[in-house]
Amino acid sequence: MAEVLVYVDHVDGAVRKPTLELLTLARRIGDPVALALGAGAEGTATVLAEHGATRVLTADAAEFADYLVVPKVDALQAAYAAVSPAAVLVPSSAEGKEIAARLALRIGSGIITDATDLTAGEEGPVATQSAFAASYTTTTRVTKGTPVITVKPNSAPVEPAPAAGTVETLAVSFGEQATGTKIVSRTPRESTGRPELTEAAIVVSGGRGVNGSENFAIIEALADSLGAAVGASRAAVDAGWYPHTNQVGQTGKSVSPQLYIANGISGAIQHRAGMQTSKTIVAVNKDAEAPIFDLVDYGIVGDLFDVVPQLTQEINTRKG
Repeated sequence: MAEVLVYVDHVDGAVRKPTLELLTLARRIGDPVALALGAGAEGTATVLAEHGATRVLTADAAEFADYLVVPKVDALQAAYAAVSPAAVLVPSSAEGKEIAARLALRIGSGIITDATDLTAGEEGPVATQSAFAASYTTTTRVTKGTPVITVKPNSAPVEPAPAAGTVETLAVSFGEQATGTKIVSRTPRESTGRPELTEAAIVVSGGRGVNGSENFAIIEALADSLGAAVGASRAAVDAGWYPHTNQVGQTGKSVSPQLYIANGISGAIQHRAGMQTSKTIVAVNKDAEAPIFDLVDYGIVGDLFDVVPQLTQEINTRKG
């Protein structure tokens, strides 16, 4: 069976969930071979093997931490040459998409970004995507070279499938451009204790109807009762009520959780483009004619200041 190269997103050996989802998708089209780079790379092997990686290629060098994405592209290209895969899968983060695009250019292949599903086809992998602000769903196939595909988080279940997970050290030669842009400082992001927005299985968002930064406490309380991430519409962010890092939409972050709860959000196309691929959508809005209701699976016409606290209380009561 053909091999599929999977780029591993990890932090000091802790593998992030989107990578495990990629392994599930990779098994549909071949045998997954994982590439883990940087500090803690060898420590990823056990988890990767538990989720289907037949081989784990590892490399560690100061360049991966000290410089921007080019050293990682050099390593991925080296892995590509060593494996000759049927496809290359990369998590659809901002960094992941840049790495994938650079690799596709180097090897002369087509690229598909932000796939939401992946299946095997007679002429190669077939990806599902949302296009034109999520107004259309397309099926796409690369027609030139080895497909390089980035996949959005929450596009597949995490399914354990024990495999050999043989660890192999990858030899990487860095090009002249690898040290062109140096990282001179880092500031750790302040942790809220909530899931990462783009990876969360549940997202609770607030919009213009929240009517003030102080009222986002209501949205946060509901999110915390569900173990969810907190999102915000562009209107709420532009008003200064919530950080831009939490903006969901065409000019913010794109999310695809199992459950998306929109509170006081009208449903403008800009916002819909960032959340329309969510599996189940619930909206709370006092305007029965709000466009968001054209999209939802469940809609509540009511004041969020009445509905959301009751919902939070009920969830906490059921949790005991």
